[in-house]
Amino acid sequence: MYEGNYSEVSEFVLLGLSTYRPTQYFLLVFSTVFYVLIVLGNLLVVFIVILDAHLHSPMYFLLANLSFIDLCFSTLTVPKMISDMYSGHNTISFKGCVIQIFVLHVLGGSEMVLLIAMALDRYVAICKPLHYLTIMSPWMCLLLLSSAWVIGLIHSVAQLAFVIYLPFCGPNAIDSFYCDLPWFIKLSCIDTYRMEFLVTANSGFISTGTFFLLIISYIFILFTVWKRSLGGLAKALSTLSAHISVVVLFFGPCIFVYMWPFPTVPVDKFLAILDFMITPILNPTIYTLRNKDMKLAIKRLSSHLLHLRKLS
Repeated sequence: MYEGNYSEVSEFVLLGLSTYRPTQYFLLVFSTVFYVLIVLGNLLVVFIVILDAHLHSPMYFLLANLSFIDLCFSTLTVPKMISDMYSGHNTISFKGCVIQIFVLHVLGGSEMVLLIAMALDRYVAICKPLHYLTIMSPWMCLLLLSSAWVIGLIHSVAQLAFVIYLPFCGPNAIDSFYCDLPWFIKLSCIDTYRMEFLVTANSGFISTGTFFLLIISYIFILFTVWKRSLGGLAKALSTLSAHISVVVLFFGPCIFVYMWPFPTVPVDKFLAILDFMITPILNPTIYTLRNKDMKLAIKRLSSHLLHLRKLS
């Protein structure tokens, strides 16, 4: 495809978040600080879950994988954006753009399924506690994780199958800091109305449907607990509030970008910042600061490291 006559465009220009140089300096510092926090925060969650035997449970297994996906999600776009603002070289090859779209949708589709798996885990833990370890067995956890990656891969391949052979003959400017299907399709030389509808049906309706499925499942869990006892409702609400926050933060921008009929560039860019820089750092913050087991694990790890330092 890349060597044939399908496209005269060999690269795309990423216009980034701003063309005003002082704003770029501020965004450069902001993005660098947040990316470092994203890497440290999510790696902390992953390593604590791996190293602390008290956290070897389905809930934390899924949480560690969510942190891993969030880290990959940010790494896919933010370092490139930082490099572009620092060097002023803000282009991406045609193949690089397609690869970025492909990986973006693999990760996005996988995270959607993983959030459903986490909702299932909370449902079983709260509504069927006596059967929790039987239902959420190690085999079931691996099956859920494998399903998340397979479904993400199928979703991404289905998306690219619609657009990969579109002809491009200019312009080649993308008013964002990363490649995604809505902007990629609009640069094609042909009428893409049908193609845009297919992409909306694939990404937009899937995002919206999954979001409402998750919200309904959380409401069902709370209603089930409320029927049993009011005391249990307060505990369940405290547990699920972190999950609901993550779901809203993840799906809100996705639904807006793919479903909103009147896109505006400033809003799209703000939502992109939310998706790639704010949400990935909020996830470990929400789950660690609000989770007693995770805080105890951090204390145990810190004490162990201090003890090893004294011995050395």
